[in-house]
Amino acid sequence: MSDMGRLAQLAMNPKSGASREEIYLAVASLYRIQGAGLNQRERDLMREILRRLTLDVEMAIRVALAQRLAEDTTAPHDLILLLVDDTVEVARPLILHSPLLTESDVLRLIAHAGVGHLEAVAGRPNIGTPVTDELARSNHESVLVALVRNATARISADTYKALVEKSRALPGLQEPLIRRPDLPPQLASSMCEWVSDALKSFIATHYQMPSKAVQQALGDAVRVVKSPPPEAKDQPADSAQKLIDKLSGSGQLKTGFLMRVLSQGQSDLFDLAFSRLLEMELTKFRDVFYNGGARAVALSCRAVGIDRAVFATVFNLSRQSRRQQVALSKSDNATADQIFAGMTRQAAMAELHDPQTA
Repeated sequence: MSDMGRLAQLAMNPKSGASREEIYLAVASLYRIQGAGLNQRERDLMREILRRLTLDVEMAIRVALAQRLAEDTTAPHDLILLLVDDTVEVARPLILHSPLLTESDVLRLIAHAGVGHLEAVAGRPNIGTPVTDELARSNHESVLVALVRNATARISADTYKALVEKSRALPGLQEPLIRRPDLPPQLASSMCEWVSDALKSFIATHYQMPSKAVQQALGDAVRVVKSPPPEAKDQPADSAQKLIDKLSGSGQLKTGFLMRVLSQGQSDLFDLAFSRLLEMELTKFRDVFYNGGARAVALSCRAVGIDRAVFATVFNLSRQSRRQQVALSKSDNATADQIFAGMTRQAAMAELHDPQTA
């Protein structure tokens, strides 16, 4: 029997020795290596096996596979598309980095994707005007903000007009839009009608508007609608606490939930869930996790069973949710490697609960 035949038999017979995770990785690896030599029937069979196993395989394993394939120029195109249609945690590294995703692939994804996938597409380097035109039709502020913050995204004049108009009702879009160096000056001038005084001053300085034009724009301003990004509350809403209590009580509070709420920017739920899994008081968790650097994040991930391959995603997204501009250094990654390779989950938990841990 061929390797593919044995794997298919294993996938259809979960009582056999290999775990579903092992079968999933074996099929994906075989698909990756032999993809070019497979006929259509064999390719269809492999995709069907992976689809059947997806919901039973830990997200960390699927994320790790996606990260390995993200910059692989030889991976089968349809395997990339299969993973892009997975949850946003799995899809994100491929959407952001895979050179195998074509503009047509991305446009098809936009047509049916959720907000998380759209945010990832908006952050993909060098997206062209067909893609940015479609993204700009979204009414989700997070998608639009991700788009205008993507310095390499090419945005047409008509799309800029649409984004400027949407910024009337979306305060969070105003500043990143004004800071785009390719925003047409006349559109920046028109925004003086509804942005804050600080942004009006920025427009006047950076777009070199004549004094008379500035004064006219200021005179036409109706109100200040700029507001700062929401900060994590000291005491999360009762509904968030009740949700975590319910999930914990039913045994459903798992690392997959952490990754989902983190990717959605729900920082209160993320903090509550992570602190509960670590059996740590919320205030102490936040102090250790957000002030303890990469080591604290690596220890926390190790303690709850998050894979090394997902560590960087947890670190980066958690910092972004707090507007912290921190990048992982080589030393940080070396520390993480040491923790994941050399410490048990129990040892990582013990260090986190050590009174001297900061």
